[in-house]
Amino acid sequence: MPLRVAILSAGRGWHNEALLRALAARGHQASLLPISGMRAQIGGAPRLSSQGHSLDEQDAVLVRIIPRGSLEQTIFRMDALHLLAKRGVPVLNPASVVERTVDKLYTSALLELAGLPTPRTLVCERADDALGAFQTLGGDVVVKPLFGSMGHGLVRVDDEELAYRVFKALEVERAVYYVQQFIPSAPQGGRDLRAFVLGGRVLAAMERSSPGWRSNVARGANCRAFALTSAQEQLCLRAAEAVGAELAGVDLLESTSSEPFVLEVNGVPGWQGLQSTTALDIAAEIVLYLEDELRRGGRPRHGAQP
Repeated sequence: MPLRVAILSAGRGWHNEALLRALAARGHQASLLPISGMRAQIGGAPRLSSQGHSLDEQDAVLVRIIPRGSLEQTIFRMDALHLLAKRGVPVLNPASVVERTVDKLYTSALLELAGLPTPRTLVCERADDALGAFQTLGGDVVVKPLFGSMGHGLVRVDDEELAYRVFKALEVERAVYYVQQFIPSAPQGGRDLRAFVLGGRVLAAMERSSPGWRSNVARGANCRAFALTSAQEQLCLRAAEAVGAELAGVDLLESTSSEPFVLEVNGVPGWQGLQSTTALDIAAEIVLYLEDELRRGGRPRHGAQP
């Protein structure tokens, strides 16, 4: 039976084209809608819509991106996604998971609560506290924006004078300081692993590497297929479970002492780099997963985390 599926995003792009092709190949009706175009009505119908398409009547909604916006815009978008789930529309991933994973502090705290190895981190609002964190964490840290992706806004600081300048500059912007212990990877250079988790299994994984310390695909890192060990796979599955995500990109780093760390869990993951390393059609797998969940009369499992 054909499904009606809405993809909420901010434009067409590679990922949305892949999903549209995969949905059409299975005979489903797909609509690519701007998340910034959502409308909510109280006492009217449709209750939630975008560009004239009723979101209440969709069999499923795929969240592909949460674009930057004001605080009010972001809250409205999350409210709308929460309401869709309340009204019985399966959302992948739902607002609760997006909220847990878009906020690096929330993600790191949930990983720690689940007993997963993640780098030592201090988050604060005052420059003096950030300088204290720099010293406490060994004088070599990565400063990250609380909200961000694709490596944007990351700064490695391993000099006290540089730390002072960076923290004072951020103070002017009234930023929150997310100061994380820098962990050298093995082998040296920028190298980590990205696993794509869907429905409690790892679909595929890749190694990302670059000459510098950052290994983001958006920053030009090299990608190659990687076979996770059983222990690494379990770490990835536990990390996704910790944030309640059925669809997730999980980043692992192996330190020079061979100790593994979970660096990040992305609740709205891209897979263009990963797709280049595998013959598996990842967009098609997402569509098959939706079909299976809806056929069973349920919805994508949203997890039970707070």
